[in-house]
Amino acid sequence: MNTSSSVAAHGRRATPPLPAWESALAVALLAVLALNSALSPYFLNAETLSDATWQFAEKGVIALPLALLVISGEIDISVAGIIALASVAMGLAAQAGCDTPVILAAALTTGALAGALNGFLVTVCGVSSIVATIGTMSLFRGGAYAILGDRAIKQYPESFAFFGQGYVVGLVSCELLAFVAMALLCAVVLHFTIAGRRIYAIGANPMTARFSGIHTGRHRFALFVAVGMASAVAAILLTSRLGSTRPSIAQGWELEIVSMVILGGVAVDGGRGSIAGVVLAVLLMGFLSFGFGLLNIPGIVMSIFVGLLLIAVVAVPHLLSRWRNR
Repeated sequence: MNTSSSVAAHGRRATPPLPAWESALAVALLAVLALNSALSPYFLNAETLSDATWQFAEKGVIALPLALLVISGEIDISVAGIIALASVAMGLAAQAGCDTPVILAAALTTGALAGALNGFLVTVCGVSSIVATIGTMSLFRGGAYAILGDRAIKQYPESFAFFGQGYVVGLVSCELLAFVAMALLCAVVLHFTIAGRRIYAIGANPMTARFSGIHTGRHRFALFVAVGMASAVAAILLTSRLGSTRPSIAQGWELEIVSMVILGGVAVDGGRGSIAGVVLAVLLMGFLSFGFGLLNIPGIVMSIFVGLLLIAVVAVPHLLSRWRNR
């Protein structure tokens, strides 16, 4: 085994999935499902469950590749801004009379370029990822407002509505299918490929990974582009579901998406995490949000809850670690 493979394998072995954490998430998810079914006798209806997937599918599509980026030791706070910019690109293409394939290509190209800009700032310019993406978050969102102002674009082709409102088979929506496909893709890449082992190694010890021959900058740049394109996919789903483009689209989604990743057991300092944990966290937060809706609880309460949950998930493990060391 060469040095690069050895370090990558070591990074993978040293950072196995967290079965205890995933088990806790599974128990919490079952409790939320039971609570929702108690609140509404129609919750366990197949149509209701299918509709509930719209609470998490779009955010989950971004959270999954973002988990890979966080495992590598970086983060992207600009994902909602990319959604807004990609949605504006689609709206402008629709206004110009373009067909659905061109509209989709406009979104994906915008997402890839936005992700490439983030990757360039971090891997080439050496800017901290959180600083760089906070800056581009404002840049992308501000660009959307600069182009549209207070206007909304609604002139989309009828075929475009399928992605956010259509069903592929029975009650399996296009959005749910996109989420499942993204989960499978990210699981295969992270847990069953050399690239995935290298992602773990880079996050666990980037200096050692670099000296062993792993192109850390290249891998991280590719992950930023992947997150940008995933944000574009979410923009397609969300814009199609709403049937319009507004510069305020997906406002405030950054917190929820990052919370899904951290709640899923992904270490904020990199090197640890699993796709199974992120999938469970996405489902948990999605059905929890759906339950809040059943109780007519305002969205601001959900935001407060998510903020407190994020603080707890990040702080508690560090406090326990300090206590054990003492």
